[in-house]
Amino acid sequence: MNQPARALVVLLTATASLAGAADWPQYRGPSANGITSEKIQASWPATGPKQIWKTPMTAGFSTFAVAGGKAYTLDSRTIDGVKNEACVALDADSGKELWAAPLGFTKMDGGGDSGAPGNSGGDGPRSTPAVDGNRVYVLNAGLVLSCLDTKDGKTVWKKELIKEYGAKSITWQNAASPLLEGNLIFVCAGGANQSLLCFHKATGALVWKGQSDAMTHATPIATTILGHRQIIFFTQSGLVSVVPGTGDVLWRYAFPYRTSTAASPVVGGDIVFCSAGYGVGAGAVKITKDGNNFKATELWRKSNQLINHWSSSVYHDGHLYGLFGFKQWEKVPLKCIELATGEEKWSKDGFGQGGTILADGHLVTLAENGDLVIVEATPKSYNETARTKAVTGKCWNNAALANGRIYARSTKEGVCLDVSRATAAK
Repeated sequence: MNQPARALVVLLTATASLAGAADWPQYRGPSANGITSEKIQASWPATGPKQIWKTPMTAGFSTFAVAGGKAYTLDSRTIDGVKNEACVALDADSGKELWAAPLGFTKMDGGGDSGAPGNSGGDGPRSTPAVDGNRVYVLNAGLVLSCLDTKDGKTVWKKELIKEYGAKSITWQNAASPLLEGNLIFVCAGGANQSLLCFHKATGALVWKGQSDAMTHATPIATTILGHRQIIFFTQSGLVSVVPGTGDVLWRYAFPYRTSTAASPVVGGDIVFCSAGYGVGAGAVKITKDGNNFKATELWRKSNQLINHWSSSVYHDGHLYGLFGFKQWEKVPLKCIELATGEEKWSKDGFGQGGTILADGHLVTLAENGDLVIVEATPKSYNETARTKAVTGKCWNNAALANGRIYARSTKEGVCLDVSRATAAK
C-alpha cells in the first residue's frame, strides 16, 4: 500500500465511529474495554430491576452486541437438519427472534460439536458479534469471518481465514471476537507472515497482513497510549501493538503461553496489563516513547497469580476490577488490584467464571450462576449495592449495557433488564 493510501486509512480509522454511545456494538462495549459512559441505577428493590423480556437460548458462551434496536449473539442451532453455529438477531425491545443465520458447523479435532467436547457447561460458540450500521460481523469457531446484513442475516461477504490466509486453529477452536475500529476490522488467525489481519469493513478487502504470531482465544483491543492510536493483540508470543492502518509494530511484550490465553489485555494510561491461565499468571508493562520508538518495560510479573482465565478485567482510577481465579468455578473471587503494583486491595469470593463491565462508577458483574451484581468501583472496600438472579444456566461471559438496559445470557436463556435512572425516578 502506498503512503497516501495508508494515510487515508489511518485518517478514516481515527475519525469514523461505531454505533451510538448508548449502544453496546461489540465484545466489551463501545470502546471494547468493558466500559460505558451510561448512567445506571446502582441500587434495586428486593425484587430486582424491571424485566423487559426473557427468552430461551441454546448452548454457547457468546455475549450480546446491541445496536440499532437489535441484540445479536451466537448460538448453537439445528438449521435444515444440520447442526450449526448461528448468528441470532433479537428485537431489543421484546426479545423476539428476528432471524438466525447459519455460520457453518465446525468439527473439533477428534470430533464433537464446536466448542469443548463433553464440557458440562455446554458446547457452542464463544465469539461475540460486532455491529456497525446495517452490517454485523462474526468470526466463527472455524475461523470464517462473515459480514451479514442486519436486516435479514444474509451474507454480504466472508473470508475463510484457513483457506485464504493459512490460519491455524487451536484447542477448543476460536473464541476471539472480531474487533471493529473505524472503517477497519481486525482478527488474529495465526498464518505464517499473515497472522495479524486487517480488513475493510464495507468490502472485506484486505488492508494489511503481517507477523507470524500464533493465535490465542483472546480478542484484540483498540486503545490510545501516549497520544498514539494502536491495536494490541494478545498472541502466543505475548502482546503485540501495531499501527491500525498499516500493521507496523510499535512495541512487543513477551509473555508465556500454556494451553490457552483468553482474556483481553487491559490499558490504564501508559500501563498495559495481561493475564493467562494454566499456571501462567499476570504481568504489567509501562509504555514509553523516545522519538519514534516505543518501549515496553515490565513493572511486575506474578507467576500463577492474578489469573483472568477468560474473564477480562476493567480499569478505573488506577485499579483493575475483575474475576481472578483458575478452575475454582463458582468460588472465583471478584478483586480490586492496583494496576501499577499488582497489590490486592480487596477480594470477595463466590462469583465464578463470569464477567465484569463498568458503568457509572460501578461494576456490573455477571456471576457464573446467573446472579447479576452491582458493586461500587472503589479500592477502599467491597461494597455491593444490588443483586438479582438474572438467568439460570451457566454464564461464562459478561453482560452488555445499552440504552439503560442490561442484556445478559447463559447457556439456557437470555434476559433484558431495565436499569435506567429515568425508570428509577418514576
